[in-house]
Amino acid sequence: MVILDGKATSDKIKQEIAQMVKEKVANGGKRPHLVAILVGNDGASQTYVSNKERACAQVGFNSTLHRFPAEITQEELINKIVEINHNNDVDGLIVQLPLPDHIDEDAVINAIHPSKDVDGFHPENVGKMTLGLPTFVPATPYGILRLLEEYGVETSGKHCVIIGRSNIVGRPLANLMSLKDNPGNCTVTICHSNTKNIDNYTKQADIIIAALGSPRFLKGDMISEGTVIVDVGITRVADATKKTGYRLEGDVDFDSVAPKASYITPVPGGVGPMTIVSLMVNTLKAAEGK
Repeated sequence: MVILDGKATSDKIKQEIAQMVKEKVANGGKRPHLVAILVGNDGASQTYVSNKERACAQVGFNSTLHRFPAEITQEELINKIVEINHNNDVDGLIVQLPLPDHIDEDAVINAIHPSKDVDGFHPENVGKMTLGLPTFVPATPYGILRLLEEYGVETSGKHCVIIGRSNIVGRPLANLMSLKDNPGNCTVTICHSNTKNIDNYTKQADIIIAALGSPRFLKGDMISEGTVIVDVGITRVADATKKTGYRLEGDVDFDSVAPKASYITPVPGGVGPMTIVSLMVNTLKAAEGK
């Protein structure tokens, strides 16, 4: 069993990006600039944004964070997005999700100019991705592909079962893993919360990507020997023994699954770091597209 080490892989990619930025600036080019918008005081969202800011500093990007109270109106938020769209110094723009209930997330995503949509959520970029055209691929799916590629995991002709159908992870991954590419060329099955007898599918899988958001959902008796396991889930579970008051758990019951897996991602230290570094890759791409 091989651990798919997302932290080590992301550190390697960050070093490569930092070198490219250093050379770019030395040759008179503009330093890439990522802007993040954070609405409200959600603890997890604040942590994610802080991690993104830290990654920007590590690779030599400029970063700006705009914080707004949860009470901000949708109109005010979209006006700010439009203002940033017209700022030529900004290469990438992300709005941290989820947003308060009174704000339409689709309207906010649609307001971001596709050329600055480094999260890859705008319908124009989603459409290009579906067709296999060059675009910004959502960070988590892109990070998973990079991780599989880094470890030389064979995907062509394999049966990939994806547990979860979100627009951020499950659906784009299903498309990417089925494309005529490497990684890719898989036969893909999407399972979700309403799939009956889900273990009938997981036992057939060569590759399982768990993105359901249900801690320890995938058990060892649900997979076959030699399966590749990618755990996208990361849930805060109350734990009084921890200084933070919680521990992080994935969608995979690591202790029972790992002995049967050929490759497996840990939580934390697997998909999470790859998601953040993929955002850096997309921001550099946006900067180079100018």
